[in-house]
Amino acid sequence: MKPGDGARADSGSGGSGGSSDEADETTDGDGGPPQKQRSFWKELPLLIVIALVLALLIKTFLVQAFSIPSASMENTLQEGDRVLVDKLTPWFGSEPERGEVVVFHDPGGWLGETAPVDTNPVTSAIQKVLSFVGLMPSAEEKDLIKRVIAVGGDTVECQGTGPVKVNGKALDEPYIYPGNTPCGDRPFGPIRVPKDRIWVMGDHRQDSLDSRYHQDLPGNGTVSNDEVVGRAIVVAWPIGRWSTLPIPSTFDQPGISAAAAAGLPAAAGVAGAVPLVLLRRRRLINQAK
Repeated sequence: MKPGDGARADSGSGGSGGSSDEADETTDGDGGPPQKQRSFWKELPLLIVIALVLALLIKTFLVQAFSIPSASMENTLQEGDRVLVDKLTPWFGSEPERGEVVVFHDPGGWLGETAPVDTNPVTSAIQKVLSFVGLMPSAEEKDLIKRVIAVGGDTVECQGTGPVKVNGKALDEPYIYPGNTPCGDRPFGPIRVPKDRIWVMGDHRQDSLDSRYHQDLPGNGTVSNDEVVGRAIVVAWPIGRWSTLPIPSTFDQPGISAAAAAGLPAAAGVAGAVPLVLLRRRRLINQAK
């Protein structure tokens, strides 16, 4: 290597060899005094801190892993699956859509009271740290996962054995657990979903305490959009069950958004009538002069 090309080992004065301590030294570009390289073990704590900060940022703003604790979403999700939840798009004003599988906080009374679990203090502390940065599910958080069936402004119902209808359109639901009926054992509706709220149901209709079972609570079984953590987008674990969680095509059928669209002609009529009313008023004023 030519002098001045960069860092180089200092060979000391006179001899061609050097001690092991000298081999760990480098000189700066302008020939200054040698500087010792930082040991890997000295840098390791800094690397760990950086990794934890990055994990915390990813958990807070991008994606978070959640564990499936029950059979309420079978066969789409199995007990013990790990899903990745998109937490980024809600920061840009995105709201839950029909057909999405979403994770949301307990709106109040859905999960009931859970007895505290006795754990080793050390294990408990480790779990709290790892759950804080998103590397483990929290034992204290009360979150649920269901499928969005209807959104604010929709009318949803399920009579007899089904099917579920949204704004009068029957849903073809191939994701329902085999042997279940669309209504499960709890027919309901018609129910008008309030603005900024959603109606959710589990895919395992006869093993899911979803919106149908909480109509006596505040919100009448609906969930506030503000309670939604994000949309589950991928089954990440176990590897053999890796898959995406797309919106089923039944929610794309024409007319399912008729409730929202119905207001458009009326709004257009009002907008068109305003200029005519103003024009007629001006004529009357001119005639009165």
